[in-house]
Amino acid sequence: MAEDATLDKRALRAELRERRRTRPAHQVDTANEGFTARLTELATETGARTIAAYLSNSFEPNTRPFLNWALGDGRRVLLPIARQDGLLDWAEGDGETETEGLYGMPEPVGGILGPIAINDADLIVIPASAVDVTGTRMGWGRGYYDRTLGSMEKCPPVYAVVFDDEVLDEVPREVHDAPVDGIVTPTRILRFERR
Repeated sequence: MAEDATLDKRALRAELRERRRTRPAHQVDTANEGFTARLTELATETGARTIAAYLSNSFEPNTRPFLNWALGDGRRVLLPIARQDGLLDWAEGDGETETEGLYGMPEPVGGILGPIAINDADLIVIPASAVDVTGTRMGWGRGYYDRTLGSMEKCPPVYAVVFDDEVLDEVPREVHDAPVDGIVTPTRILRFERR
């Protein structure tokens, strides 16, 4: 059964990756304006002073305008740095300096704070390939966020960022998949009951 879910995830990820790759530029630009507005709204509503987020790559919703807003508003921003052992280190973002990290992903440049730094976060914003209407998140297959969230003793609200058409009725689920508390799309913030 777990093997079926793994295969189903692989096929769905390939479809979603292609959909993102071929999304028209004007749609992406409009969506990115919406993402920035919704993420700003979420951070304001939750009163989050320390936000763990991520630097988006070229096919993900653009998080940089939101991160720049958060920094400009005096909020602390923690950004992940992938490690070979499957854990995430964290560093404070400055909105300007970044480098290419493991797997070609953008990462912050700065002092590494270690995996436990995320425990300081009031809000966690994470990438996803899709999320279903029950809060099951499907990432991109490396398991970094599932491990991080699964190891936290007291986890603040976690929101996945996806395009509107990536909110699905159901996504394949495996036992290690960490659920999210909500979804941020260009048009809405969807919240789930805490499990």
